[in-house]
Amino acid sequence: MNHSTEIILTIAGIVLVHGLIFYFLTRKSRLIKGKHVVVTGGSSGIGLWAAIECVRLGAHVTIIARNVPLLEKAKEELEKRRVRDTQLIQYRSVDVAKSYETVEQALDELERTVAPIHMLINCAGMAICGTLEDTSIDDARKLMDVNYFGTYYPTRYVLPKLKAAGDGIIVITASQAALMGIYGYGAYAASKFALRGLAETIAMEARHRGVSVTLALPADTDTPGFENENRSKPEETKIISGSGGLAKPEHVGRRLVQDALKGSFFSIMGLESWVLSILCVGMAPWRGPLLCFVQFYLLGPLRLIGLALQWNFQRIIKNCAKQRQRP
Repeated sequence: MNHSTEIILTIAGIVLVHGLIFYFLTRKSRLIKGKHVVVTGGSSGIGLWAAIECVRLGAHVTIIARNVPLLEKAKEELEKRRVRDTQLIQYRSVDVAKSYETVEQALDELERTVAPIHMLINCAGMAICGTLEDTSIDDARKLMDVNYFGTYYPTRYVLPKLKAAGDGIIVITASQAALMGIYGYGAYAASKFALRGLAETIAMEARHRGVSVTLALPADTDTPGFENENRSKPEETKIISGSGGLAKPEHVGRRLVQDALKGSFFSIMGLESWVLSILCVGMAPWRGPLLCFVQFYLLGPLRLIGLALQWNFQRIIKNCAKQRQRP
């Protein structure tokens, strides 16, 4: 390599580094102060804490769920976090998985009485665990209704309105199970994989119209839903999914909102989630030069780590099978 080539490469490196620094210093979060945010599944868990973060940022917030006593309790909690007296905090009891007409009627009434929806945070969901043959057909259909259609219906309503306005944010809460199939999560993972496909499609369809989409990929989180989920978990699933620890819903909810306001496609927490998001990035939308650079150089080495993890999962499954066979 001659001297002039070294100088050119050095200058190119300096320009690249300064460009990346400028990019991250000038990247700003979008503001939701005074805007209307709707959170489905907002009566507890991640949804409640996402709503709390939006209230803290000055938004008008409406939480949606089915259980009225829980909604009333959540509304009281949100009202304590008001930063402005003029902030509107309210709830609606709606089964977002029932039908599109039900959701359409509820959200239309909200927009007429409050304001157009600027940000939709889909947190309604549930988990039923079990091997594929142990999961009933009714439970598999219920998971798809709640997890997929419970997100699809509200998103279908707000998307054309946000496109017409040329601005808006949609958050779709999936799971790490949207990145890889896990023992005991067959029907659940299928519904979450569907959400990833939905998010990637909307991102492609709506980005040029000013609408951003964030796909939240939380690991196991300490919520009431997680307690119910554990009742049906096979031992193999508990061991495999438990390796990532248990996140706090307040941390996940806050991170989800902050990532969405920055326009990030993936919203993740923790090293395990970060590794999985790199490994499974596929055709996910572009999110800055630095992240793409990291993905390019780490995909190969992380693939080896992924294979090691798969080997370990198979070892766990075989050991559990042996334990059950012992008298």
